[in-house]
Amino acid sequence: MTKPSKKTPPTPPPPAAERGKAPLIIGLVTVAALAVGAFVVIQNNNQPSASADVASAQPAAATPAAPAQSAAVPGTAAPPPPAPAQVLKPHTQKQYPPLALPGYALGRSQDVIRAAYQFAAEHPEILTFVPCFCGCERSGHKGNEDCFVKSRGANGDVTEWEPHGMECNVCLDVATQAMQMYSSGASVRDIRAAVEQKWAAQAAQSHTHTPTPEPPKN
Repeated sequence: MTKPSKKTPPTPPPPAAERGKAPLIIGLVTVAALAVGAFVVIQNNNQPSASADVASAQPAAATPAAPAQSAAVPGTAAPPPPAPAQVLKPHTQKQYPPLALPGYALGRSQDVIRAAYQFAAEHPEILTFVPCFCGCERSGHKGNEDCFVKSRGANGDVTEWEPHGMECNVCLDVATQAMQMYSSGASVRDIRAAVEQKWAAQAAQSHTHTPTPEPPKN
């Protein structure tokens, strides 16, 4: 007679209370993991980088001061020295251009006028350094010689007269004084000093004085 085989009884299912705890535990673990991850991310964001720490720890490099600019800029050319006084000599010429005097009466006689023009033509070394006080500097005159001579050739000959002088008593009187002092042996410096002294009051009152160069020292 065959014995009936013994069957292994099936494993009974876990109690209902234990089955209900499993999803709760998994949820808690997931929440904890998320919390830990969020904490790590926040800490990493709040922590300053090492390079920033190094940069903040090092003092800022001092900016080199710009070199002080010297008063004189290197390479700048110095202003040229003043030109020496022109060395002129007495000059005569065989024939002068005609001097056209007007038909009406002038402030000085024709003899005085012609003598002044001839003296200006023959002695540029004198009247070039004698000022005038009639206001003719506004016309570009530099000295009393310009009141009578308008242009000269390369050899020094007068090529054109300046008509201004014949009608200006101041120009004629300055030239006449210079001519008389030259005839008595006075130097150009003495002549200029005497002319300026005579006309100083008028020059101060009218503020007229040609920009006449100083005569040479020798």
